[in-house]
Amino acid sequence: MKPPSQPLDPVAQRQFALEVLRRLRRAGYEAYWAGGCVRDLLLGLVPADYDVATSATPSQVRKLFGRRRTVPVGAAFGVILVVGPPEAGTVEVTTFRTEGPYSDGRHPDQVRFATAREDVLRRDFTINGMLYDPETDRVLDWVGGQEDLRRRIIRAIGDPRERFAEDHLRMFRAVRFAARFDFQIEPETFQAIREMASRITGVSRERLAAELEQLLLHPSRRRGLELLDETGLLDVLLPEVAALKGIPHPEQPQRDLWEHTLQVLQRLAEPELPLALAALLHECALPELHPGGDTAWPQGPALEELLRQGAEQGARLADHFARRWRLSNPVRKQTRWLVEHQRSLRQAEQLPWSRLQPLLVAPWIENLIKLHQADMEALGLETQSLEYCRRKLQLPPEELDPPPLVTGEDLKSLGLKPGPRFGRLLDWVRQQQLDGKLHTQEEALAALQERLHEPF
Repeated sequence: MKPPSQPLDPVAQRQFALEVLRRLRRAGYEAYWAGGCVRDLLLGLVPADYDVATSATPSQVRKLFGRRRTVPVGAAFGVILVVGPPEAGTVEVTTFRTEGPYSDGRHPDQVRFATAREDVLRRDFTINGMLYDPETDRVLDWVGGQEDLRRRIIRAIGDPRERFAEDHLRMFRAVRFAARFDFQIEPETFQAIREMASRITGVSRERLAAELEQLLLHPSRRRGLELLDETGLLDVLLPEVAALKGIPHPEQPQRDLWEHTLQVLQRLAEPELPLALAALLHECALPELHPGGDTAWPQGPALEELLRQGAEQGARLADHFARRWRLSNPVRKQTRWLVEHQRSLRQAEQLPWSRLQPLLVAPWIENLIKLHQADMEALGLETQSLEYCRRKLQLPPEELDPPPLVTGEDLKSLGLKPGPRFGRLLDWVRQQQLDGKLHTQEEALAALQERLHEPF
């Protein structure tokens, strides 16, 4: 399914989910709201979406709602999407089922349609294992989900090792739910995650990336990462982040790089994914550059050079990370750029305009400013340079980003052919223009004529 072309209306979503349930019941089938929407309603939250569990089989669901309004996203597993009005989105309708062994740690080897109670017992966590009848305001709870909500606990249904063996991703989801709701993971469930953490590598990168994105974009992202560490999942999933632990920060040696990274992430307000990833990865090259042991970081120009190298190497690491996690090219490119330029706005007011201006007109400058501000605040440093950048961004477009004095066509008219030198000459003219040393096309062409006779 494509994402909705317009924002969904929570009232319309609920009404459509109620209509789906009532239509199933009028046709003689058993039907309830199920899973996360029940949990959210009991917590007093507005559900992001609604699921319906029913005794109707996939073919019966499609026949009832029509093939044009249904999508068999997982018919073999009893899952049909019923498409509603644009403002209401879709409702996932799932047939009550029980499942056989999970040889691949994700899909059941066999599925058997079953009763409502049997269906609940194969779900992941007690807080997600309740059914709700919106017509009578009755909760069907065979697993103690309501009590665990009251106790603020994430508990696997039945034997946690069996639940995690069925789908290894559930370990990551336990962490994310615990962070999101500020719950504790029940001790046996927690221990099972620690014992089985290494198995999560069998989950597809796309599914893991979806969970990581949800964790990083939620305000509880710091707690989520701490739980990944406590459960042993951090070492398996994010080894380059785990390596930050115990390495003193070069500008704040009393704190390690891990704590600094958590503080930077914590300071982000509603970040986009590239910004959150850049905050997560911006110091990940430094463990390799640390002298080792109790040796202190160098100081002065040597430290500045080392931090410059860290940004360059960090950009390559961020690129590799995004490819490993199979993130989209736009996310990968922006994340790499943000990590590469993480220190570029420091002392911005002292930079030549030809160095600062290309950053300010870059498409991702707002996220770079946010990353820089979170980093500086986490270090307890002043952020005057950001105020300077924001003032410059208010300049009229023709002053902030004036048209270039010469183009590639102008160089061709001088007899130059495109190539490495061609690009260097264009860059040189642009630098001279931005720094106020060239003002007109005539001046630029004359300067180029002289430059052509020099080694470049």
